[in-house]
Amino acid sequence: MTDPRPARPDDALEIARLRSELILSEPLDQAWLFACRDQLASRLQPGGDARAYVIDAPHGGLASCALAFLQPLLPAPKYPKGLAARVQAVATEPAYRRRGYARAALTALLGHLERDGATLYELYAGEGSAPLYEALGFRHDPALMRMTRFPHPAVGSTP
Repeated sequence: MTDPRPARPDDALEIARLRSELILSEPLDQAWLFACRDQLASRLQPGGDARAYVIDAPHGGLASCALAFLQPLLPAPKYPKGLAARVQAVATEPAYRRRGYARAALTALLGHLERDGATLYELYAGEGSAPLYEALGFRHDPALMRMTRFPHPAVGSTP
């Protein structure tokens, strides 16, 4: 198995592609992929809030990735440095599944986040991925809720 390595800004398009093709309910079009690439590339720069580990595919591109974003919180006993991490994407190309790539990339990512001082970790687990996350220590939290709110268009504006 190829060892995971920290993602670089030039990995951003491949990470965005894996997320789009393998995680999102509807793949992104090229304009959205490029918008994700640009934002992620800047956030993967030193001092940015993105952390990712990737495994290179033997013939180019990425075989697997694990991506998270650090989020500052007010400190508390369970998160003394006031850092949480939201795991945004864990994805493996179908041709490379069942080789431990997702586990390796995510384990490397969690180690990096821990060294950064994060102690609270959150992610969304799909049906097939929950056993992996549970094996790494994640637990279901029935109190976690979410909402999406879109801004209302101004009166008289065109869509």
